[in-house]
Amino acid sequence: MREKQIKSNKPIGIFDSGFGGLTVMSAISKLLPKENLIYFGDSAHVPYGSKSKKVVTNFTVNISKFLESKGVKLIVVACNTASAFSLNTLKKVINVPMIGVIEAGSVVALQNTKNKKIGVIGTEGTVKSNAYAKEIKKHDRKINCFSKACPLFVPLVEEGWNKGKITEEIINVYLKELVNKKIDTLILGCTHYPLLKGSIQKVIGKKIKIIDSATAIAMAVKNLLKKNNQLKNFGSGKYEFYVSDDPEKFKNLGSKFFDKKINKVIKVEL
Repeated sequence: MREKQIKSNKPIGIFDSGFGGLTVMSAISKLLPKENLIYFGDSAHVPYGSKSKKVVTNFTVNISKFLESKGVKLIVVACNTASAFSLNTLKKVINVPMIGVIEAGSVVALQNTKNKKIGVIGTEGTVKSNAYAKEIKKHDRKINCFSKACPLFVPLVEEGWNKGKITEEIINVYLKELVNKKIDTLILGCTHYPLLKGSIQKVIGKKIKIIDSATAIAMAVKNLLKKNNQLKNFGSGKYEFYVSDDPEKFKNLGSKFFDKKINKVIKVEL
């Protein structure tokens, strides 16, 4: 029993290129409030969406090794671009289980679509990788996937422009093409996008189901830990935050993405 408690008390590691993955951490903390969580934001190299696969993979290997050194029981790749570019490599070189947002979001989208037309929005890197379509078609070849890069969504969120006329006009310009394709399901393929969820739903209408990858991966984490007999069922969760640059900016801006106040952020040289 003591060995099981030690095993389950190990933290969950979560990383992203910057702030966006805090929406994933927030979803996990709400679903699994007893779990200890360690977050790494690669603020020195944000954004990943415009970088090459080789460069992103190098960054993520170093981050994953850092989290592994912290004794985590699971690593969540909370960045869509990193999930698309490097998850397969990470699973080969890291000795703890790893899970990415693309797998989780795809499964939930498949469960929700009725007409087999799924839209995916994300960064340029995620969309170019075609990772969601590949993952979805592994399960159902008959699904039609329509993808759209929405590069202005990230700065909108980081400037706090989550709603309002201008935001809705920008959303409409990007998404009218997908709406015209008669999609019935839309995957938010970037961890910033959940903060625009209300405005996106208003623009595209209530008939289209929005898949929030943060909520989807939180459930996937719970299921995986349960399967591995590693769920922590005692005490309350403790949170640690690490970044590769500018901890003060991360602490201030991070509160927009994470529901709880961030008191301490540690800069780490990888």
